[in-house]
Formats: sequence, structure tokens, C-alpha cells
Amino acid sequence: MAPFRGRGVARGRGRGGGRGRGRGTPLSRGGRGGHTSKGSQRSTFNTSRVEAQSEGDPDDSSDAESHVEVGNDDLLQDESSDNEAPETVVRPYSALLQSLVPNVASEKPRRKRRKIEHEVLSATDDHDEQRNQFAEPPIESPGVDRVVEPERDEEQLPEETDGAEYIERDEDASDPFEVHFANPDDNDLSRRIQAVTKGTWARTIVTYHGVQASELAYPDTGSSAFLAHDIWPTVKDFKLKRKLVGPSRTSMPHFSSMEGTLAPYIASYQDVLFCHRSHENAESLRKLTCLHALNHIVKTRDRVIKNNARLAKENESEEFELRDQGFTRPKVLMLLPTRKSCVAAVETIAALCQPEQQENKKRFQDSYEAAEDQFSEGKPVDFRELFGGNNDDMFRLGMKFTRKTVKYFSQFYNSDIIFASPLGLRMAIGTEDNKKQDHDFLSSIELLVVDQADALMMQNWEHVQYIFEHLNLQPKEAHGCDFGRVRTWYLDNNAKYLRQTIILSAFNTPELNNLYTTQMRNVAGKVRFLPDYRGEIFELPLQVKQIFSRYDSASLASDPDIRFKYLTAAVLPSLARLTKSASSSSGSSGILLFVPSYHDFVRIRNFFAPATTTSHISFGTISEYTSVPEVARARSHFLSGRHSMLLYTERAHHFRRYNIRGVKQVIMYGLPDNPIFYRELVGGFLGESASRGLIDIGEGKVRALFSRWDVLKLERVVGREKARSMLSNKGGDTFEFV
Repeated sequence: MAPFRGRGVARGRGRGGGRGRGRGTPLSRGGRGGHTSKGSQRSTFNTSRVEAQSEGDPDDSSDAESHVEVGNDDLLQDESSDNEAPETVVRPYSALLQSLVPNVASEKPRRKRRKIEHEVLSATDDHDEQRNQFAEPPIESPGVDRVVEPERDEEQLPEETDGAEYIERDEDASDPFEVHFANPDDNDLSRRIQAVTKGTWARTIVTYHGVQASELAYPDTGSSAFLAHDIWPTVKDFKLKRKLVGPSRTSMPHFSSMEGTLAPYIASYQDVLFCHRSHENAESLRKLTCLHALNHIVKTRDRVIKNNARLAKENESEEFELRDQGFTRPKVLMLLPTRKSCVAAVETIAALCQPEQQENKKRFQDSYEAAEDQFSEGKPVDFRELFGGNNDDMFRLGMKFTRKTVKYFSQFYNSDIIFASPLGLRMAIGTEDNKKQDHDFLSSIELLVVDQADALMMQNWEHVQYIFEHLNLQPKEAHGCDFGRVRTWYLDNNAKYLRQTIILSAFNTPELNNLYTTQMRNVAGKVRFLPDYRGEIFELPLQVKQIFSRYDSASLASDPDIRFKYLTAAVLPSLARLTKSASSSSGSSGILLFVPSYHDFVRIRNFFAPATTTSHISFGTISEYTSVPEVARARSHFLSGRHSMLLYTERAHHFRRYNIRGVKQVIMYGLPDNPIFYRELVGGFLGESASRGLIDIGEGKVRALFSRWDVLKLERVVGREKARSMLSNKGGDTFEFV
């Protein structure tokens, strides 16, 4: 069966658009999709224009294979628009025809000849497409977004305006976009990059109302100090493009204290690690980051259009250099946990840019939107926010912007923004041993937004690390890039020092701190926001005896072994006695053993089976990989007392939020990353048992193991001040709270 081409005969001056799966997705499940460019035709053509088009069309056809916009004027000006007048090309043969036959443009044979030429060109394009489809067959797999329909190019700017009507002519020298990306001072940039590579940062601590900026860091060049920003009251302080001013003020008429604190750092293109995200401020943070991303895209696009017009007016004999581009078109990457979160971000951007047309919107709604799941009343609000609707964590979506249109499912090399989950983008990049591995579409990312990073850690954090490692690398192929217009700091392989990274998380973790130290190397500086935790132990709805046992651990590498040894030597013997006495009295011990890591879960489960000290302890297990029938069986046996102990992982609780009944005592092999889990396990499970009369009020007990490597988890549970004293206390290793 012949391969599906998905093309029609190109009419007008169409380039044909990108074909196939796109060069950025070697492991993509996306299907083939030819792209037809069908622009509106003009009624008349002059001879010189016809000659220019007939000679220029084959070049356009070859450019379509690269799926890039950089270096191609027509691609950057409203993404391969069709009706813009090309530059006047003076050729001797064309001039001769004009002098001999001045009215040839109106004659029918000439129009017929042009049509035949385009048919030949279309046939050539189809031959190239067929060759590419055989050389690089797509991998069809369910669950991955496919780019199948042709790229239809929008009407271009009227030729008499040269884009001047739609862009702002004068640049503001104080605009952070100008200072950071467009026209940075070369000497100052060099000094800052040198300071970053040496790890020389000037740091200061600033406290805002309700949120502590634990660290403001700035490359220490010895010439200037890094001062904290004032709180912005409204969005007016943003240096916004004119088309975004009205929608932004309507969407965000006033900044809250949190928004006003965060906005100046985001607008100044500084790296931000914000560890105070919640379902209450999620929408505000989304609007803030999406407005900043959209503003950056519009400024980048308008700069290129304006420079295209300037180059067209310059004398070809004069040397005129404009550097306004990267290697490839995508400038913004948003890593999101689920398709539902992608829908929220896309809808926010659409509301801010207010396009006249949205291509493939229906397809996007069918693929990404879903009815809200009917959760039980016991599910918490943060769980509903994350898993309500379409909670598929395997997706990637390209979006491109033109003057009047937003297009969904654009191919990566034609996109301005890429929305993706870590898993979806990892599959698009491919693996190291894959010959078709391609990450060139990430080479020119200037703004990276990682939303709900705490949820991404519950998926597979290695995918996030892999993506960071492949950002802003030198591309392996040119992809049709006009290197004469690539910014010098791209060519010098310094793009990673100018990329802005914004990470939003509900809490801080060692993994995020690692990214902050190793991957967030912005020459504009970086800031880390941390809330001042009061402690979950003070938020419990009932009185519970809480014991925290500290063990000494010399290194992070040896910590898992020391923790396991402490459990088997100091904790399990007392649990064995408890379960033995409970079984002799025909009672139930009701011990819930909470294990954060799956690797530790497997280790403890394997230890329980043959060990003599636990031979008489009957236990069940619930992990993130346990099937639904097995979960129901384990919960039933634990409630009835048939199992005296239940092993329960943190990821199982994150993805399911089970309400475990029959819990009388909680043993935490390690504290949970999410402090809400501590409240739910202790206050929720033990509170349920107290209300059902399984335990007396005040009889419930919790015991948690910790070491100095758990400082971030500990401060969220007991508070920052108590955590520091518990870790530095020399008098003992057991701390009790009631």
C-alpha cells in the first residue's frame, strides 16, 4: 500500500509545509501528515514577480523539509504566510520580457504556464515526501499526540505596510527583554558568565510578607549588587506588548501579595524556584507565567518581522547585520504533569492573546479535555486538582502563533511553545542508543516553566533530569537556520546562561535544590522562595502521641542501609512483641508501616517473609503497582485483623489516596515529602479509628525515623525552628510531642 501523502496540489506560492512526524520526535507515535499551503490568489501578476516566484519555489519546497522558522522570512512572518509580496528581483531575462510584452501578466497563456509550473513543483514535493516517509517510517503507538493534518498558512501582512502597522517601532532600552536577550552588553555578559562557571554567587536573604525568599543569588562580578525587587501592585509594571495590555489588565486587575512579590523576578528574566504553590494560588501563578511566556513570544516574533522589513529596504551592497534569532523556532517549554494541566495553561494563553482563529481547537478539546471524575467525598482538594479530568501523563503538544491565528498540534520545529509531560518529551527525544535521537528543537529554549514539580517527582524524575541535560545544546543539524541572524551568545554555546527557568512546587526537595544549583545558571540571577512552616504536628484534629527517632548517618550514600538496620534492630522487636500479645488476646495490632521509597518497600517486604523475628507477623502490602483486587483484599484483611501489619508506600497514597481503616499505630520508615500526607495518615487514619471506637482518644501513636538528610521533610512536619534543634541536639535521639 502506498504511503499516505496527505497533500493536495499547492496553489499560490505555498511552501507545502512540514511533512511526516516532525524532526523533533524520533520516538513519537505521531502519524504522517502532509501540510498543504493554500493561500488566497491575487487577480494579477506582473512579469518580474512571476519570474521571481517560479525561480524561488523550488527553494521553498526544500525548506519545508526542515520544519524550522529561523532564517526563513516567510516562516517567521506569520509562519509561512502566502500573500506577502516578495522582494523585487531584477533579472536581465525578466527585464527583457517586460520590455517586449508589457501586458503579459494579463494574458491567459501566461497564467496557464504558471499553473503547470506549480503542478510540476507539487509532483516534485510529493516525490520528496514519499522518499522521506520510506526513509523514516513513523512509530504508531496509542497515547501520543499525532500531527496528521496539513499546515495551512495564514494570510500574510499586506505588502504596503511591511509589518509596520502590526509591530511597535521603538524599543524600550529599559525593557528586560532588550537588556537580557536582544542587546546585552558583551563585556558585562562575559564577566557574568565567567562568574557563573566558577560558581561565584553573591547571596542575600530577604523576607517578604508570608513568604521568605531564602536566597537571592547573583553572579558576583564585583561591580554591582543584587537588590531585591519591590512588590508590584498591578500588572502595569510589566513591559507588555500593546496587544496584551488590555487582556492582562482584565484577567489580573490587581496583584495579590504573592503575585506582586513574584512578578518582578519573573519579568526580569531571573530564575525562580517557588516552593509555595497550592490549589489556592495555582490559577494566579498560571496566569503570571503564561502572560510572561506569551509576552516573550510576541516580542521575539515582532522583532524578527521588523528586522525582515529593515533588511528588505537596505541596499544589498551595504553590510547590515541583524542578530535576532536562535537556531530553531521553539522558545518556550512548559513541563506539566497531566493533560488537564495542559488544558488549563492553553486556555489561559488563549484568553490572553485572544486570537481570531484557533486551528485544531476541536481536536485539542477531544484529545485533552474530559469530564471531571466523580471522586468520593473523602478525596482532598489537591487530589481533585491534579487527577480530575484527563489525568493522562503521556502527551506533548506544539503551539504556534501568527498574527491572527493560534494553531494546536503544530510540529515542534514550527512551534513557538511546546507543552509536554516529562514522559512524552523523553519519548520525543529518544534514547542515547537510538540513531534517530533528536533534541535540536530544544536548542533555542529561552523560557522553561516547570509547573507542579512536586507531582512530577511522583512520576519519574529521571525524565526531568534527562530533559534538563538536553536543553540549549548545539544542534546536530542546521534545520535551515540563517546563521547570519543567530545571536552571538547562541553561537558561543552560552544559551544555557541566558535561559530563564521557573519551577513551581508545593514544597522543596533535594531534587529541586540540585536543579537550582546545577541547572539554574542564569546570568540575570536567581531566587528561591520558601514558606515559613509552622509544622503539621500542630494541625492534627486529635491528640496523638508522636515520637521522632533520630539515627546517625555519616553520608547520604550509606543512609538507606543505616535506616534499615535501625528498623530491624530498634523498631521491629517491639512491634513483634506487640503483635504477639495482640494475637494471643484475639485482638488486632493495626500497625501501618509507611514507606516513602519503593526500593525500601521491596527490601522490607523481602525481609519480613523469611526473618525469624517477624515470622509470626502477618502482613499485607499496598504499593503503586498493586492491582485493585489485591488492594481491596489487603485492606479487608487489615481491617478484620487477619493481617496485623500493612506496608503502604507514599506513591500509592499519592495516586489513590486510600482511606485505610483499622489503623491503631503508624510507623513511618521515613517522613513523607508532602506534609499533607502526614496530616492524612496521622490525623485521618487514627482519627477514623478513634471515631469508630477502635482506639481510645489519645491512645493512637506515631513513630517516625529521621536523620540529618531529612531536614527538609522534618521542618515541614515539626516546623523550622524545632527541626534545627532536633538535628543539633546532643542530649538524645528521641523526641516526643503530644
